[in-house]
Amino acid sequence: MAAEERPGIAVAVVVRGGRVLMVRRRVPEGELAWQFPAGGIEPGESAEDAAVREVGEETGLAVRAVAPLGERTHPVTGRAVTYWACEAPSGTAEVRDADEVAEVAWCAYAEVAERVPYGLHEPVRRYLAGVLAR
Repeated sequence: MAAEERPGIAVAVVVRGGRVLMVRRRVPEGELAWQFPAGGIEPGESAEDAAVREVGEETGLAVRAVAPLGERTHPVTGRAVTYWACEAPSGTAEVRDADEVAEVAWCAYAEVAERVPYGLHEPVRRYLAGVLAR
């Protein structure tokens, strides 16, 4: 199935305590190994709801979407992607979907660039710079 025919992807950018939640994929897709929790938007589901659901499924963390951070065609996967800023007031993130996720980590701003060598979507980068690089 061509990228434009596959469902869109919702991405949750979860920040807490000066760090952002990242997951390492069990099977990398090209350079894409570390990413923010993300997954396909199901029929009838909003991107916002999908972002929240994916965090729970992948890490067990309950989050609340607070603001859209933009959309783009992902440069590595070619998929339509929607980004959401999310809050996680409490709880522990851990690997909950071992078929998809190998590891979870709360990363400082400098670590994100090390884990995402192809670069962040500019609105996401600006958001993280504002909330993490304080």
